[in-house]
Amino acid sequence: MQKEKLWTKDFISVSLVNFVMMLSMYLLIVTMASYATDAYDASTSMAGLASSIFIIGVLFARLYGGKEVARIGSKKMLIGGILFFVLITALYLVPSNIYVLLVVRFLHGVGIGFASTATGTIVAQVVPASRKGEGISYFSLSVILSTAIGPLIGLPMISQFGYESMFIFSLIVGMLCLPIAFMVKEPVVDSSAEGAHSGGFSLARYLEPNALPVSIVMFVIALAYSGTLSFIASFAKEANLTEAGSMYFFVYAMAVLFSRPFTGKLMDAKGANFVAYPAMIAFALGMLVLSQATSGAVFLLAAALIGLGYGNFQSVAQTVAIKMTPPHRMGLATSTFFIMMDIGIGVGPFLLGYMVPDYGYRGLYMAMVPLIIVGVFIYYTLHGKKEKALMQNA
Repeated sequence: MQKEKLWTKDFISVSLVNFVMMLSMYLLIVTMASYATDAYDASTSMAGLASSIFIIGVLFARLYGGKEVARIGSKKMLIGGILFFVLITALYLVPSNIYVLLVVRFLHGVGIGFASTATGTIVAQVVPASRKGEGISYFSLSVILSTAIGPLIGLPMISQFGYESMFIFSLIVGMLCLPIAFMVKEPVVDSSAEGAHSGGFSLARYLEPNALPVSIVMFVIALAYSGTLSFIASFAKEANLTEAGSMYFFVYAMAVLFSRPFTGKLMDAKGANFVAYPAMIAFALGMLVLSQATSGAVFLLAAALIGLGYGNFQSVAQTVAIKMTPPHRMGLATSTFFIMMDIGIGVGPFLLGYMVPDYGYRGLYMAMVPLIIVGVFIYYTLHGKKEKALMQNA
């Protein structure tokens, strides 16, 4: 039996657009706090807000975009989101003050939120059902690679050319997204069933019930991961592992890059549980190793284990969210998944930051191990025990 085609023009175009947008997003997330401090003499808390308020903008857009993507059309939402993203990026180049910067950051998040909801919806529709796990694995590499490349190019760019260079770079790559987005052919999806949720307020208009169980698990796992995203550089500095710290996201990305092609195919062949449980155990083990790291080699071993664990669980959970959902509500499923993941990553640093003064970074990472194990049991309860029956009926 011949395999259905995965690497279509639309799949490649949407993945490329997503990579470029996420590259700009992560480039600015890792540099925005220092920019706010240097350019506007912002306090530590205001600088942190300048970095994180972006996520609030993304959440607002996803709540609305997931609900409306079927009505508006995913291609229109994609192009509109990119145009808005480009216009707002240009405002970074206009001298202002910290309060204007906060508004620009929020609006930038709105643009990315609409565009990324559209890319997630389109890719869920163009990937063949028989290769859904493999397709989502490859697509989500666009996010993983941007989390590694963004910080790698952002910090040297600032030291060589100043902050303005990263805004110009983001503006240029945003403009490059537009012609690629115009080439995407929007999948035809029957949205007539959407009317079932049109009367009055209903939570199902904003969150997809079928995607919510695995998205709740993603929230817990993302909460545990947020401690590395926000504090890894500070921990590396404190532990005298600065050189290894600069390579952390690169090693993390490489672990994901080399494992994803196998884990995606495994999921399609054997089911989500076959990848999800080992991924969560690898993530817990990575956090344990990180909490004990006193050398660069051990520190980077932790990065690889966390990449194998968190990096692969994320694509498994996203695939499950989409597979559990009817085609006409895939946009809502995509936004539900990312809303829960973004909340975990967004509130995590704020909540976990309270642990650092009392327990230190090592204590924080050690405390994430039982949280991930709790995530394993939540996954089993909300989805894992159903997965075997789903595979037998497939």
